[in-house]
Amino acid sequence: MAQVSYVNATCIYANNPVPAVNELDLEIADGEFMVLVGPSGSGKSTALRMLAGLEPVSGGTVQIGGEDVADKAPKDRDIAMVFQNYALYPHMSVAENMGFALKLRGVDKKERQEKVREAAAMLDLEEYLGRRPGSLSGGQRQRVAMGRAVVREPSVFLMDEPLSNLDAKLRVETRAHIAALQARLGTTTIYVTHDQVEALTMGHRVAVLRGGLLQQVDTPRNLYDSPANAFVAGFIGSPAMNLREARLVPGGALLGDVPIPLSQETLDAAQRSGLETVTLGLRPECFASSLDGVVRLQVTLVEELGADTYVYGHLPGDDPSGKPLVVRHSGRVSPSVGDTLRLDVVQGVEHIFHPDTGSRVK
Repeated sequence: MAQVSYVNATCIYANNPVPAVNELDLEIADGEFMVLVGPSGSGKSTALRMLAGLEPVSGGTVQIGGEDVADKAPKDRDIAMVFQNYALYPHMSVAENMGFALKLRGVDKKERQEKVREAAAMLDLEEYLGRRPGSLSGGQRQRVAMGRAVVREPSVFLMDEPLSNLDAKLRVETRAHIAALQARLGTTTIYVTHDQVEALTMGHRVAVLRGGLLQQVDTPRNLYDSPANAFVAGFIGSPAMNLREARLVPGGALLGDVPIPLSQETLDAAQRSGLETVTLGLRPECFASSLDGVVRLQVTLVEELGADTYVYGHLPGDDPSGKPLVVRHSGRVSPSVGDTLRLDVVQGVEHIFHPDTGSRVK
């Protein structure tokens, strides 16, 4: 196991002057499960591949165990990588696939077999060792790919969207398996995904990237409760946080045509920034249905998800083609499309961002 460090790490491709990863500073502790998350083109996979030696380091350094590995060949970095497409040899058995890297290293057959059996037991693959990948399900093949990484006993596991080829049910099962395996082995792990639900449920900490720049790194809970900017606020959480431009008024800010009280601390912070309008952020769970609620939501869509119901709609004066407001409805009887839902806003849970820079005001 080892600590991993990105120190002003930059990657610039020859055909694009805009850095794919721009001066990334990120410390990953020994034994930590770090998730890199962001939309397509954010630089998360590039950052992982820089550490693996598959992409150039144009500036700064990438370090494993305090040693700069930028000039080392991938095979000399003591890492094991799990890819999205499994990358298994179809003509080899599961056992042969899992032990192939050890065979290349010259590990004797008896030791190889022992390590493969141990990894297979961890991953519930013992009964499949004699089969070939073509006879396995997608989830089983992904576990074989993980087993191949485990038997190498690397200092660092690198996982590049390993669950994206699986169906929804298998993704949930396999992500739990990966998290449990990492906790058992204690190996430093860097995991890339575009799925923020995956990121929040798996990582000890999560690093959010956008356009090659690190936006915020923190625990899942802190990312959700205290996003550093409007991008993180809108990206983390499902459904996403409601973000709306709101004019400040005495004691609060306008949500549609309704003043929402803000704390004096929040108002003072906005005043210090010289703001007359702010980006107001409210999570869907920050609303409560009430017969005399001051917020009136014209319902345009209802999503019933079993335990949760999410209601989408527009406030008076909203552009009907604009982004709807999303609220979580706690009642057992859901509203219908066309209804007007009356809501109160739970106090003290609002987020305020600068309307131009997106940076957090409070």
